[in-house]
Amino acid sequence: MAEFSNPPLIIPGTASLHLAEQMSHHVIATLGNMDKRQFSDGEFFVKIADNVRGRDVYVVQSTNSPTNDNLVELLLTLDAARRASADRVTAVIPYFGYARQDRKDQGRVALSAKLVANLITTAGADRVVAVDLHAGQLQGFFDIPVDHLIAGPILIEHCKHCGLTDACVVSPDVGNVKLGRDYANKLGLPMAIIDKHRPQANVSEVKSIIGRNNIVGRTALIFDDMIDTAGTICNAAEALIAEGAKDVYAFASHGVLSGKALERLDASPIKEVVLTNTISHEPEKLIDKITVLDVAPLLAKAIDRIHRHSSVSALFRNDS
Repeated sequence: MAEFSNPPLIIPGTASLHLAEQMSHHVIATLGNMDKRQFSDGEFFVKIADNVRGRDVYVVQSTNSPTNDNLVELLLTLDAARRASADRVTAVIPYFGYARQDRKDQGRVALSAKLVANLITTAGADRVVAVDLHAGQLQGFFDIPVDHLIAGPILIEHCKHCGLTDACVVSPDVGNVKLGRDYANKLGLPMAIIDKHRPQANVSEVKSIIGRNNIVGRTALIFDDMIDTAGTICNAAEALIAEGAKDVYAFASHGVLSGKALERLDASPIKEVVLTNTISHEPEKLIDKITVLDVAPLLAKAIDRIHRHSSVSALFRNDS
């Protein structure tokens, strides 16, 4: 990477402090400092300690739990950078909260994902960088450019490193078939699909398995964009074992891990749960079967390419 006369400034948010620090090790950039406080009435105060005038600023903040606190901190930091005359402000949101509220499928409900996208734009972001949005069409909710990064190559490399060849890729639901097929093609493996029913939020029931013959006697590799309460993935693992799978591995870009997720995963037949660090967790609080892969190099490469006005999509081409 070429040296810059005015290197980009990475400003870490509370939710992504460690990730932002790791990113700064992989790109020629300055790691900024923030004065962040919360008043007794719950209001937040943010102040950027560095001079940002005329600089390319990257605010790194996932909007995981506490979702609303992290979102407001992101908005305030974007506003502070814009008002301090930054040349260009990019919101780097490794995990984009509210992404699942992306449709108006009932009367009198908010289209929350679109509202949050509007807030980020209004706060001062000129561009957004995100990792594995829950649905690709969320990019269209923003009226500014979005660089949609994919953690898939990192997960695939881990699969190959573990030697998981006598396996079958499993899509945890019909809606994820396209993603599952992509993983199956890149790994050269057969595929199965779980037909599930979701009677209410965070509750799912396995109805049937499409392509059952592909999992009998094989290791099942479940790929999803996130693991939240872990009910869906644990139910899927139990169904796969019952149908003849030898072992089950679970892969997801985002480890939301809310509620009793860790207890469910620990008690499940899943042999290994592979996540990335788009959401930070204290290592000592995670269970032994969880492996966390690092997306900092990927985000750093994206920042470098954006700063140099070169192609970000080239990161995912074979000739990149």
